[in-house]
Amino acid sequence: MTERLTSLDAILAEVWRQLELTTHDKHHAWRTPVLATVDGDGADARTVILREVDARQKQLLTFTDERACKVTQLLRHPRAMLVMWSPALGWQLRCRVLLSLEMTGLAATSRWAKIKLTPPAQDYLARLPPGAPLDAPEALATGPLKREYFAVINAQVLSIDWLELHRAGHRRAVFDEHGGRWVQP
Repeated sequence: MTERLTSLDAILAEVWRQLELTTHDKHHAWRTPVLATVDGDGADARTVILREVDARQKQLLTFTDERACKVTQLLRHPRAMLVMWSPALGWQLRCRVLLSLEMTGLAATSRWAKIKLTPPAQDYLARLPPGAPLDAPEALATGPLKREYFAVINAQVLSIDWLELHRAGHRRAVFDEHGGRWVQP
């Protein structure tokens, strides 16, 4: 994008347009945001993949193994942050989100039905949970599975902190339940 947007409404519309592009463009920088959750007294962060974006509902969906540490963390502390950076746009997003998890309902089963025969399905079929110790990288646990461990994480966007880094001057805006407003970068 070469045109520098000037109105808050145009910026917010373009933010959601760019987020929607992530589900079609595997090379979009925002496709792999960092999800930061609370782990006890500290923070825990990891890269996730945006699988679906619903601008109208302000929702971002990602998938996970239901045994992953982030699942326990989000069940205890559902407020989290998604952070994205796009060098092409010069934009950083910090999305405050409220996380919810679906492991067995229609949201999970319908999405699992779509991916269960694809290579990414292997991420949710491992015998051991993510982070389990192995003797060596080649020692991946194999064998028959009793079930899949697929779950859907829904990130309900509560606010967006948009930062543009630009040689003509940096700009920052916040979009939340009060609307959009400019803030000091």
